[in-house]
Amino acid sequence: MSEVSTAPSVRIIRTKPGGDTKNPTTEYSALMHTVRNLGLLRRARVFYWVVFSILVVALGGAVTGFVLLGDTWYQLLIAGALGILLTQFAFLAHEASHRQVFESGRANDRAGRVLANAVVGISYSWWMTKHSRHHANPNVIGKDPDIDTDFIVFQPEEAAKVSRLHALVTRKQGWFFFPMLLLEGLNLHVQGLRTVMGRGKVDNRWLEIAMICTRLVAYLAVVFYFLPLGMAFAFIGVQLAVFGLYMGASFAPNHKGMPQLPHDSKVDFLRRQVLTSRNIRGGWVMLTFMGGLNYQIEHHLFPNMPRPHLRKAREIVLEYCQTHSIAYTETGLVQSYGIVIAYLNKVGLSARDPFDCPMTARFRTH
Repeated sequence: MSEVSTAPSVRIIRTKPGGDTKNPTTEYSALMHTVRNLGLLRRARVFYWVVFSILVVALGGAVTGFVLLGDTWYQLLIAGALGILLTQFAFLAHEASHRQVFESGRANDRAGRVLANAVVGISYSWWMTKHSRHHANPNVIGKDPDIDTDFIVFQPEEAAKVSRLHALVTRKQGWFFFPMLLLEGLNLHVQGLRTVMGRGKVDNRWLEIAMICTRLVAYLAVVFYFLPLGMAFAFIGVQLAVFGLYMGASFAPNHKGMPQLPHDSKVDFLRRQVLTSRNIRGGWVMLTFMGGLNYQIEHHLFPNMPRPHLRKAREIVLEYCQTHSIAYTETGLVQSYGIVIAYLNKVGLSARDPFDCPMTARFRTH
Protein backbone atom coordinates (compact mmCIF):
# COMPACT_ATOMS: atom_id res chain seq x y z
CA MET A 1 0.00 0.00 0.00
CA SER A 2 1.17 3.52 -0.74
CA GLU A 3 -0.11 6.83 0.54
CA VAL A 4 -0.04 9.96 -1.61
CA SER A 5 -0.36 13.36 0.04
CA THR A 6 -1.76 16.14 -2.17
CA ALA A 7 -1.93 18.81 0.57
CA PRO A 8 -0.81 19.17 4.19
CA SER A 9 -2.65 16.68 6.42
CA VAL A 10 -4.69 15.39 3.49
CA ARG A 11 -4.64 11.66 2.98
CA ILE A 12 -5.55 10.15 -0.37
CA ILE A 13 -4.94 6.46 0.03
CA ARG A 14 -4.12 4.29 -2.97
CA THR A 15 -3.09 0.68 -3.12
CA LYS A 16 -2.20 -2.01 -5.57
CA PRO A 17 -5.13 -3.19 -7.68
CA GLY A 18 -7.15 -6.06 -6.31
CA GLY A 19 -10.58 -7.65 -6.45
CA ASP A 20 -13.09 -7.54 -9.26
CA THR A 21 -12.50 -4.09 -10.73
CA LYS A 22 -14.21 -5.00 -14.00
CA ASN A 23 -17.63 -5.17 -12.41
CA PRO A 24 -18.43 -2.00 -10.43
CA THR A 25 -21.88 -3.29 -9.50
CA THR A 26 -20.36 -6.38 -7.90
CA GLU A 27 -17.88 -4.17 -6.01
CA TYR A 28 -20.61 -2.08 -4.41
CA SER A 29 -22.86 -5.07 -3.79
CA ALA A 30 -20.06 -6.84 -1.92
CA LEU A 31 -19.45 -3.74 0.20
CA MET A 32 -23.15 -3.38 0.93
CA HIS A 33 -23.36 -7.07 1.82
CA THR A 34 -20.55 -6.69 4.37
CA VAL A 35 -22.10 -3.62 5.94
CA ARG A 36 -25.55 -5.17 6.16
CA ASN A 37 -24.25 -8.40 7.68
CA LEU A 38 -22.54 -6.41 10.44
CA GLY A 39 -25.86 -4.79 11.31
CA LEU A 40 -24.68 -1.27 10.48
CA LEU A 41 -27.92 -0.46 8.66
CA ARG A 42 -30.09 -1.26 11.67
CA ARG A 43 -31.87 1.72 13.18
CA ALA A 44 -30.45 3.30 16.33
CA ARG A 45 -33.66 4.66 17.83
CA VAL A 46 -32.30 4.88 21.37
CA PHE A 47 -29.43 7.07 20.17
CA TYR A 48 -31.76 9.45 18.35
CA TRP A 49 -34.21 9.66 21.24
CA VAL A 50 -31.33 10.52 23.58
CA VAL A 51 -30.02 13.20 21.20
CA PHE A 52 -33.51 14.61 20.69
CA SER A 53 -34.16 14.69 24.44
CA ILE A 54 -30.87 16.48 25.12
CA LEU A 55 -31.68 19.09 22.47
CA VAL A 56 -35.20 19.62 23.84
CA VAL A 57 -33.81 20.14 27.36
CA ALA A 58 -31.15 22.51 25.99
CA LEU A 59 -33.79 24.42 24.02
CA GLY A 60 -35.91 24.67 27.18
CA GLY A 61 -32.88 26.03 29.01
CA ALA A 62 -32.30 28.64 26.29
CA VAL A 63 -35.95 29.75 26.42
CA THR A 64 -35.81 29.96 30.23
CA GLY A 65 -32.62 32.01 30.04
CA PHE A 66 -34.24 34.29 27.47
CA VAL A 67 -37.18 35.00 29.76
CA LEU A 68 -35.09 35.46 32.91
CA LEU A 69 -32.45 37.72 31.35
CA GLY A 70 -34.98 40.28 30.18
CA ASP A 71 -33.83 43.57 28.67
CA THR A 72 -30.06 43.05 28.44
CA TRP A 73 -27.53 42.63 25.65
CA TYR A 74 -26.55 39.31 27.19
CA GLN A 75 -29.56 38.07 25.22
CA LEU A 76 -27.22 37.85 22.23
CA LEU A 77 -25.55 34.88 23.95
CA ILE A 78 -28.95 33.17 24.00
CA ALA A 79 -29.35 34.06 20.32
CA GLY A 80 -26.03 32.38 19.49
CA ALA A 81 -26.95 29.31 21.51
CA LEU A 82 -30.30 29.15 19.73
CA GLY A 83 -28.53 29.24 16.36
CA ILE A 84 -26.42 26.25 17.42
CA LEU A 85 -29.40 24.30 18.76
CA LEU A 86 -31.48 24.88 15.61
CA THR A 87 -28.58 23.59 13.52
CA GLN A 88 -28.49 20.44 15.62
CA PHE A 89 -32.24 20.02 15.10
CA ALA A 90 -31.61 20.50 11.37
CA PHE A 91 -29.11 17.62 11.49
CA LEU A 92 -31.85 15.40 12.94
CA ALA A 93 -34.26 16.50 10.21
CA HIS A 94 -31.57 15.68 7.63
CA GLU A 95 -31.13 12.20 9.10
CA ALA A 96 -34.88 11.59 9.20
CA SER A 97 -35.09 12.59 5.52
CA HIS A 98 -32.56 9.83 4.79
CA ARG A 99 -34.63 7.22 6.70
CA GLN A 100 -31.92 6.86 9.34
CA VAL A 101 -34.13 7.23 12.40
CA PHE A 102 -37.20 4.98 12.03
CA GLU A 103 -37.95 1.83 10.03
CA SER A 104 -41.08 3.39 8.54
CA GLY A 105 -40.60 5.89 5.75
CA ARG A 106 -43.81 7.63 6.82
CA ALA A 107 -42.54 8.01 10.40
CA ASN A 108 -39.24 9.45 9.15
CA ASP A 109 -41.04 11.91 6.89
CA ARG A 110 -43.34 12.97 9.70
CA ALA A 111 -40.44 13.54 12.08
CA GLY A 112 -38.36 15.30 9.44
CA ARG A 113 -41.23 17.57 8.40
CA VAL A 114 -42.00 18.61 11.99
CA LEU A 115 -38.34 19.24 12.82
CA ALA A 116 -37.59 21.13 9.60
CA ASN A 117 -40.75 23.22 9.32
CA ALA A 118 -42.03 23.69 12.87
CA VAL A 119 -38.71 23.79 14.75
CA VAL A 120 -35.99 24.98 12.35
CA GLY A 121 -38.30 26.97 10.06
CA ILE A 122 -37.17 25.70 6.64
CA SER A 123 -39.20 23.72 4.09
CA TYR A 124 -38.80 19.96 4.34
CA SER A 125 -40.04 19.48 0.77
CA TRP A 126 -37.59 22.01 -0.62
CA TRP A 127 -34.74 20.34 1.28
CA MET A 128 -35.76 16.83 0.17
CA THR A 129 -35.92 17.81 -3.52
CA LYS A 130 -32.61 19.67 -3.53
CA HIS A 131 -30.70 17.21 -1.34
CA SER A 132 -31.94 14.13 -3.21
CA ARG A 133 -30.60 15.58 -6.47
CA HIS A 134 -27.27 16.23 -4.77
CA HIS A 135 -26.97 12.67 -3.45
CA ALA A 136 -27.77 11.15 -6.83
CA ASN A 137 -25.06 13.15 -8.61
CA PRO A 138 -22.57 14.74 -6.18
CA ASN A 139 -20.28 17.24 -7.92
CA VAL A 140 -21.68 16.31 -11.35
CA ILE A 141 -21.80 19.49 -13.41
CA GLY A 142 -25.32 20.42 -14.41
CA LYS A 143 -26.91 17.82 -12.12
CA ASP A 144 -25.79 18.66 -8.60
CA PRO A 145 -27.65 21.80 -7.41
CA ASP A 146 -24.99 22.38 -4.76
CA ILE A 147 -22.48 23.46 -7.43
CA ASP A 148 -24.87 25.48 -9.57
CA THR A 149 -23.70 29.04 -10.14
CA ASP A 150 -25.15 31.49 -7.66
CA PHE A 151 -23.33 34.32 -5.93
CA ILE A 152 -20.51 31.82 -5.45
CA VAL A 153 -19.20 30.23 -8.67
CA PHE A 154 -17.90 26.67 -8.68
CA GLN A 155 -16.60 26.19 -12.25
CA PRO A 156 -13.95 28.30 -14.04
CA GLU A 157 -16.06 28.33 -17.21
CA GLU A 158 -18.93 29.91 -15.31
CA ALA A 159 -16.64 32.36 -13.53
CA ALA A 160 -15.54 33.69 -16.92
CA LYS A 161 -19.18 34.57 -17.71
CA VAL A 162 -20.03 36.64 -14.65
CA SER A 163 -20.70 40.34 -14.97
CA ARG A 164 -18.00 42.90 -14.29
CA LEU A 165 -19.67 43.85 -11.01
CA HIS A 166 -20.00 40.20 -9.92
CA ALA A 167 -16.34 39.68 -10.80
CA LEU A 168 -15.35 42.10 -8.05
CA VAL A 169 -16.33 39.42 -5.55
CA THR A 170 -15.76 36.30 -7.64
CA ARG A 171 -12.05 36.89 -8.10
CA LYS A 172 -11.57 36.68 -4.31
CA GLN A 173 -14.65 34.62 -3.53
CA GLY A 174 -12.79 32.13 -1.37
CA TRP A 175 -12.11 34.82 1.22
CA PHE A 176 -15.73 35.99 1.08
CA PHE A 177 -17.23 32.50 1.34
CA PHE A 178 -17.34 32.05 5.11
CA PRO A 179 -18.37 35.66 5.91
CA MET A 180 -21.19 35.23 3.39
CA LEU A 181 -22.41 32.17 5.28
CA LEU A 182 -23.61 34.62 7.93
CA LEU A 183 -26.46 35.31 5.50
CA GLU A 184 -27.13 31.65 4.72
CA GLY A 185 -29.60 31.26 7.59
CA LEU A 186 -31.80 34.00 6.14
CA ASN A 187 -31.40 32.48 2.67
CA LEU A 188 -32.57 29.05 3.86
CA HIS A 189 -35.72 30.53 5.36
CA VAL A 190 -36.42 32.58 2.22
CA GLN A 191 -35.90 29.56 -0.06
CA GLY A 192 -38.29 27.53 2.07
CA LEU A 193 -41.02 30.20 1.92
CA ARG A 194 -40.55 30.66 -1.83
CA THR A 195 -40.94 26.92 -2.33
CA VAL A 196 -44.11 26.41 -0.29
CA MET A 197 -45.67 29.59 -1.67
CA GLY A 198 -44.58 28.90 -5.25
CA ARG A 199 -46.29 27.08 -8.08
CA GLY A 200 -44.09 23.99 -8.10
CA LYS A 201 -45.13 20.65 -6.66
CA VAL A 202 -44.86 20.55 -2.86
CA ASP A 203 -45.90 17.52 -0.82
CA ASN A 204 -48.25 18.51 2.00
CA ARG A 205 -48.05 22.12 0.89
CA TRP A 206 -50.68 23.51 3.26
CA LEU A 207 -49.30 21.59 6.20
CA GLU A 208 -45.84 23.03 5.53
CA ILE A 209 -47.25 26.54 5.09
CA ALA A 210 -49.09 26.22 8.38
CA MET A 211 -46.03 24.93 10.23
CA ILE A 212 -43.57 27.47 8.83
CA CYS A 213 -45.87 30.47 9.24
CA THR A 214 -46.93 29.48 12.76
CA ARG A 215 -43.33 29.02 13.80
CA LEU A 216 -42.27 32.31 12.18
CA VAL A 217 -45.09 34.37 13.72
CA ALA A 218 -44.62 32.80 17.18
CA TYR A 219 -40.85 33.35 17.10
CA LEU A 220 -41.10 36.98 16.04
CA ALA A 221 -43.92 37.69 18.48
CA VAL A 222 -41.95 36.37 21.45
CA VAL A 223 -38.73 38.19 20.52
CA PHE A 224 -40.40 41.54 19.89
CA TYR A 225 -42.63 41.24 22.96
CA PHE A 226 -39.79 40.63 25.42
CA LEU A 227 -37.06 42.81 23.88
CA PRO A 228 -36.78 46.47 22.82
CA LEU A 229 -36.98 47.00 19.06
CA GLY A 230 -33.24 47.39 18.39
CA MET A 231 -32.27 44.52 20.64
CA ALA A 232 -34.93 42.31 19.07
CA PHE A 233 -33.49 42.88 15.59
CA ALA A 234 -29.99 42.23 16.93
CA PHE A 235 -31.18 39.00 18.56
CA ILE A 236 -32.73 37.73 15.31
CA GLY A 237 -29.66 38.80 13.33
CA VAL A 238 -27.24 36.94 15.60
CA GLN A 239 -29.42 33.82 15.70
CA LEU A 240 -29.70 33.69 11.91
CA ALA A 241 -25.99 34.45 11.44
CA VAL A 242 -24.86 31.67 13.80
CA PHE A 243 -27.35 29.25 12.27
CA GLY A 244 -26.22 30.01 8.71
CA LEU A 245 -22.50 29.91 9.54
CA TYR A 246 -22.82 26.63 11.46
CA MET A 247 -24.90 25.00 8.71
CA GLY A 248 -22.58 26.17 5.94
CA ALA A 249 -19.41 25.29 7.84
CA SER A 250 -20.76 21.75 8.37
CA PHE A 251 -21.81 21.09 4.77
CA ALA A 252 -19.12 23.01 2.84
CA PRO A 253 -16.08 20.78 3.65
CA ASN A 254 -17.75 17.65 2.28
CA HIS A 255 -17.48 18.24 -1.49
CA LYS A 256 -16.08 21.71 -2.22
CA GLY A 257 -12.66 21.39 -3.82
CA MET A 258 -13.17 17.71 -4.64
CA PRO A 259 -13.17 16.46 -8.27
CA GLN A 260 -16.11 17.54 -10.41
CA LEU A 261 -17.50 15.17 -13.01
CA PRO A 262 -18.77 16.07 -16.50
CA HIS A 263 -22.52 16.11 -17.03
CA ASP A 264 -22.42 12.96 -19.16
CA SER A 265 -19.87 11.04 -17.05
CA LYS A 266 -20.36 7.28 -16.74
CA VAL A 267 -18.61 6.81 -13.39
CA ASP A 268 -20.17 3.99 -11.39
CA PHE A 269 -22.06 4.68 -8.15
CA LEU A 270 -19.29 3.56 -5.78
CA ARG A 271 -16.57 5.69 -7.35
CA ARG A 272 -18.89 8.63 -7.99
CA GLN A 273 -19.70 8.84 -4.29
CA VAL A 274 -16.19 8.18 -2.93
CA LEU A 275 -14.14 10.26 -5.35
CA THR A 276 -16.26 13.38 -4.95
CA SER A 277 -16.57 13.28 -1.13
CA ARG A 278 -14.23 14.21 1.69
CA ASN A 279 -14.22 12.91 5.27
CA ILE A 280 -13.24 15.05 8.26
CA ARG A 281 -11.17 13.52 11.02
CA GLY A 282 -12.11 14.00 14.66
CA GLY A 283 -13.95 10.96 16.01
CA TRP A 284 -16.96 11.37 18.30
CA VAL A 285 -16.35 15.07 18.88
CA MET A 286 -16.56 15.80 15.16
CA LEU A 287 -19.46 13.34 14.81
CA THR A 288 -21.45 15.44 17.27
CA PHE A 289 -20.30 18.80 15.93
CA MET A 290 -21.15 17.95 12.31
CA GLY A 291 -24.12 15.68 12.90
CA GLY A 292 -22.42 12.75 11.16
CA LEU A 293 -21.51 14.79 8.07
CA ASN A 294 -17.83 14.28 8.91
CA TYR A 295 -18.22 10.72 7.55
CA GLN A 296 -19.39 12.06 4.22
CA ILE A 297 -18.07 9.17 2.13
CA GLU A 298 -19.92 6.57 4.17
CA HIS A 299 -23.03 8.77 4.32
CA HIS A 300 -23.11 8.97 0.53
CA LEU A 301 -22.53 5.25 0.08
CA PHE A 302 -25.17 4.31 2.68
CA PRO A 303 -27.54 7.29 3.02
CA ASN A 304 -29.86 5.46 5.43
CA MET A 305 -27.10 4.40 7.83
CA PRO A 306 -27.66 5.81 11.35
CA ARG A 307 -25.11 8.31 12.62
CA PRO A 308 -23.51 6.13 15.36
CA HIS A 309 -22.68 3.37 12.84
CA LEU A 310 -20.77 5.57 10.40
CA ARG A 311 -17.52 5.32 12.34
CA LYS A 312 -17.41 1.52 12.02
CA ALA A 313 -18.45 1.73 8.38
CA ARG A 314 -15.48 4.03 7.72
CA GLU A 315 -13.04 1.27 8.67
CA ILE A 316 -14.73 -1.14 6.25
CA VAL A 317 -14.98 1.34 3.38
CA LEU A 318 -11.40 2.50 3.83
CA GLU A 319 -10.09 -1.07 3.68
CA TYR A 320 -12.30 -1.79 0.68
CA CYS A 321 -11.05 1.30 -1.17
CA GLN A 322 -7.46 0.31 -0.42
CA THR A 323 -8.08 -3.14 -1.90
CA HIS A 324 -9.71 -1.74 -5.03
CA SER A 325 -7.39 1.26 -5.64
CA ILE A 326 -10.10 3.84 -5.06
CA ALA A 327 -8.89 7.20 -3.69
CA TYR A 328 -10.25 7.86 -0.20
CA THR A 329 -9.82 11.44 1.04
CA GLU A 330 -9.67 12.62 4.65
CA THR A 331 -8.60 15.94 6.14
CA GLY A 332 -8.75 17.81 9.41
CA LEU A 333 -11.53 20.40 9.69
CA VAL A 334 -9.24 23.43 9.47
CA GLN A 335 -7.38 21.93 6.52
CA SER A 336 -10.68 21.33 4.73
CA TYR A 337 -11.62 24.98 5.12
CA GLY A 338 -8.25 25.96 3.66
CA ILE A 339 -8.87 23.69 0.68
CA VAL A 340 -12.32 25.21 0.12
CA ILE A 341 -10.96 28.77 0.23
CA ALA A 342 -8.05 27.97 -2.11
CA TYR A 343 -10.33 26.14 -4.55
CA LEU A 344 -12.88 28.96 -4.73
CA ASN A 345 -10.13 31.55 -5.22
CA LYS A 346 -8.63 29.44 -8.00
CA VAL A 347 -11.99 29.26 -9.74
CA GLY A 348 -12.40 32.99 -9.24
CA LEU A 349 -9.21 33.73 -11.18
CA SER A 350 -11.15 32.89 -14.35
CA ALA A 351 -13.45 35.85 -13.78
CA ARG A 352 -12.69 38.95 -15.76
CA ASP A 353 -10.66 41.67 -14.10
CA PRO A 354 -13.29 44.31 -13.27
CA PHE A 355 -10.67 47.04 -13.53
CA ASP A 356 -9.51 46.10 -17.04
CA CYS A 357 -10.37 48.58 -19.73
CA PRO A 358 -12.73 46.77 -22.19
CA MET A 359 -10.94 48.27 -25.20
CA THR A 360 -7.53 47.23 -23.87
CA ALA A 361 -8.76 43.74 -23.09
CA ARG A 362 -10.15 43.42 -26.60
CA PHE A 363 -6.80 43.98 -28.28
CA ARG A 364 -4.63 42.30 -25.63
CA THR A 365 -2.47 39.46 -26.94
CA HIS A 366 -3.06 36.22 -24.97
